[in-house]
Amino acid sequence: MAFSIRLTEDERMLAESYAKLHSFSLSEAFKRALFERIEDEYDLTVGQEAYNEYIASQKKSRPISELWKECDL
Repeated sequence: MAFSIRLTEDERMLAESYAKLHSFSLSEAFKRALFERIEDEYDLTVGQEAYNEYIASQKKSRPISELWKECDL
């Protein structure tokens, strides 16, 4: 799938500089940036959901040293 975006001259120059710095084509730079952003937002959502489940469970955390003692480590 191909698409086009409109950039100001400054945005184009910045994007081209970034792509050149990392030895990417301009399209590869945009593709990587898009999917990194998607992955970051997904990870944040999953992490927040896990944290909310932890809080709702009313379980308490404990120091790792206690677990080590239980496991004789």
